[in-house]
Amino acid sequence: MRRTFAVLLALSSLLQAGGQGNRVLYVGGTVAGVPSHSNGEIDVRDENALSLHLRDKAITVAWGDVSNVEYGMHVDRRYLEAVLISPLFLIAKKRSHFVTIDYVDSEKKQQAVVLEVGKGDIRQLLVSLEARTGRRVEYQDDEARKAGKG
Repeated sequence: MRRTFAVLLALSSLLQAGGQGNRVLYVGGTVAGVPSHSNGEIDVRDENALSLHLRDKAITVAWGDVSNVEYGMHVDRRYLEAVLISPLFLIAKKRSHFVTIDYVDSEKKQQAVVLEVGKGDIRQLLVSLEARTGRRVEYQDDEARKAGKG
């Protein structure tokens, strides 16, 4: 048992170290050639630019070219689960976290991406985006502000 736990812990750290950044879902935006609901990764570790890898397309945006960062949440009751599994699911809420990043591309055109970010990654991503861009994150409402700031 102890050995199994150690192996799982080692594998977990290797999997985390292998990624480029936070996993995201490209919900939509103005990026040509990338269909909505495409899986991707966002990397905010570079001091000079944000990197976004969506399907076969890589986007690099200099921090100074980011004009706005907005955070919002969508809250749903779990109706389907309540009907299929248990009425207790009506008590639980499903929260989806969305980040919108507006920027100017290399051709000086205004662009935007809307990304769905996992619950465990949202706070770290928002803090990193504020630090790198020098811009305050705009919150869509008070509930989003509470969730984004912890």
